[in-house]
Amino acid sequence: MAKRPGAAALAAGALFALCCPTVAAAQVRAEGEAPPREVSGGSASWATGGSALTGRGVSLDVTRPAVRASADRASFPTLGGAADPESGSVELELGGAARFEGSGPQSLVLAGLRLRLAGDGGALYGRTVVDGRARELALAEVAPAGAGPVVRATAVTWTGLRASLTAEGAALLSSWSGARFTAGDGLGVLEVTAGTGEAAEPAETGGTGAAAPEGAGSPQASPGAAARTRAGGQGKPAVSVARAALTAGAEQTVTGAGFTPGAVVLIAIDGDTRYQAVADARGGIARSFPVYANAFEGEHAVELTVVGGEQSAQSARFGVEAPH
Repeated sequence: MAKRPGAAALAAGALFALCCPTVAAAQVRAEGEAPPREVSGGSASWATGGSALTGRGVSLDVTRPAVRASADRASFPTLGGAADPESGSVELELGGAARFEGSGPQSLVLAGLRLRLAGDGGALYGRTVVDGRARELALAEVAPAGAGPVVRATAVTWTGLRASLTAEGAALLSSWSGARFTAGDGLGVLEVTAGTGEAAEPAETGGTGAAAPEGAGSPQASPGAAARTRAGGQGKPAVSVARAALTAGAEQTVTGAGFTPGAVVLIAIDGDTRYQAVADARGGIARSFPVYANAFEGEHAVELTVVGGEQSAQSARFGVEAPH
């Protein structure tokens, strides 16, 4: 099938040195200075009340394992990442997806959420489909309203983080919603806790270390590991199309089953990613799409890929005939 031009995937920038083993190995640390720690739990709370979103008729919903605590507040679990125990800098992988709802017929889904914080701020990244292609973008710049992070033995905590749209984030929301968003528009406030795996000593040893805060646990209890275990325990998703053969210019429907509930699924036609869908509570998806009038005769493929790679891509094939 003839491909449409699409936006090239953008790199979100290099990872922090604390998250890069080659850089970390090259650094010379002072005696007693702790190395970066793997994040073992935590969450990011996002409150959108009074933001530019609500002022333009846009609301924030989520997909699991994220949860919406109230109409204008959602919580995303931390699946993994790294934290610097000295500076409080973190890079976090967040579970679930942000789903923006507005007046249009479709939601805008940002999956693969990633939050970077260091020094006086950072950024929130997400993956979505733009111009028919999957793309990662920096949705928002994030800056603390006052003091920096609080670093404890068991966790790093950032509070009062104000999120504001980047230029590309504003362009995305404007294109999707039809409303006018501009760079710098407020997206609300984030509160972030990243567990660092330094749990209290077990009671039987006689230790009296402080208990870890809610959301911070041991590496063995990592939410990310649990999520990946659940996904990996499932069989391969099944994919099928409604019509084995059809004429160019007609409509086709792809359905899938066996996905992780709440998973964001990218839909590619002949390798050209055009759509996305969210698996329902039973792990199913369905999406109709037009077959271009100028599509070539012969076999075509539709492929479904889960954002984040928890499940392997699956595909189905169908034939296209020229109109009579």
